[in-house]
Amino acid sequence: MFLNDNFLLSTDIAQALFHKHASLMPIIDYHCHLDPQEIYENKPFRNLTEAWLAGDHYKWRLMRANGIPESHITGDASDYDKFLAWADTVPRTIGNPLYTWTHLELRRFFGIDKPLNRETAPEIWNEVNQQLASEPFKRRNIIKNSNVKLVCTTDDPVDSLQYHQRLAAEEKDFRVLPTFRPDKALNIDAPGYGDWLKRLESAAGQPIHSFADLTAALKNRVGYFHDHGCRLSDHALDVLRYEAGDADTVEAIFRKRQNGETLTTAEVTIYRTELLSTLISFYREFDWTMQLHIHAYRNNNTLMFKQLGPDTGYDALNDLPITEALSKLLDRAESGSGLPKTILYSLNSKDYPALLTLMGCYQKETPGKLQLGSGWWYNDTRSGMRKQLELFAEHSLLAGFVGMLTDSRSFLSYTRHEYFRRVLCELIGEWVERGEAPDDEALLGQMVEDISYRNAAGYFGF
Repeated sequence: MFLNDNFLLSTDIAQALFHKHASLMPIIDYHCHLDPQEIYENKPFRNLTEAWLAGDHYKWRLMRANGIPESHITGDASDYDKFLAWADTVPRTIGNPLYTWTHLELRRFFGIDKPLNRETAPEIWNEVNQQLASEPFKRRNIIKNSNVKLVCTTDDPVDSLQYHQRLAAEEKDFRVLPTFRPDKALNIDAPGYGDWLKRLESAAGQPIHSFADLTAALKNRVGYFHDHGCRLSDHALDVLRYEAGDADTVEAIFRKRQNGETLTTAEVTIYRTELLSTLISFYREFDWTMQLHIHAYRNNNTLMFKQLGPDTGYDALNDLPITEALSKLLDRAESGSGLPKTILYSLNSKDYPALLTLMGCYQKETPGKLQLGSGWWYNDTRSGMRKQLELFAEHSLLAGFVGMLTDSRSFLSYTRHEYFRRVLCELIGEWVERGEAPDDEALLGQMVEDISYRNAAGYFGF
């Protein structure tokens, strides 16, 4: 039966591991894109379209594939018409995780077990909207009722963190911590780089006239974030290149950019290499975890990028070489102040073996110090999760894995943790059935609980 209590759990041991262990664990969502201001203000959603479709480029891509006009995706159609367009699309998404996620969210949050389609859409619209207007469906209560204990947002170094501070003072049921995301500092060739530097000067309270000033200001902000509970950094390294440069060279590159001159690809690479290497030393000093998100290929549709901007569903995966540049980056850090705890994600799953074998060269001090990040974005599927888990187990210690994250802008996406935990228990159950793992619920249950919750709590120092 569709989405019954044992969906995905095809063996007795898998069912026991999920129901008696995984499902009981709280959630640490250590990487997401929720807006801390939204969490703090705690407003109700005006309707299901705002809760479900606003900003969700996963759904937008499928709606476009279904021939839905852009007016009914990101355009000026009414919220109800946009919802109907999604309802028309859902029956055609069978086989895509969004079919499961959509109905899992309807069941877990709203108690609705009807399939969503054009015929059921009006009834579901009315029923869900009535619930969304009630107290349990304010933003914070959705988090609480999903058994979430901690959320890490994604934040620019210039952010004041005022909403994190207010939440820390008021919210007692869960914590919201910032994550340091200095992409704008690294993207020296971006049009808005100069304006962003002025914002950094203001945030840090110090002038930036040189590369040395820039790194000092960024360390200032690392300290500020640390004082407000931050324990993770994050980087979008869509193209990973490595080229070292001495202090004079990188200062000349910085001055050239400040003078409005165009930088060469080699100069951009040197700047990014030197700044990232410096930041890595800060993360080690503050005992943070560094996350590297590698190989997204962004904004492929120029026409739609001009109309809608970034993060609107026009990104793909990259297939450039990765090992040499990443090895040099990690080796430089290890040879200097030492590598911080590091999680490596790639949008291209063909990179997994390279990442895993490279990780093994730098493991020390901390159990699972280097991790292969969970199936990210286009790998956030049953097969993608299984591939990540299987390769992690084959090349490292899966028992030390810090588990799932939502990487989401939606408050209704916590069911993805349930989905992941079912996939995890399904896989371990298959190992038992094939005789590759012992039929030992105590041993395997401990492993499942650790991956679901305890590893993250310990690894990140929460």
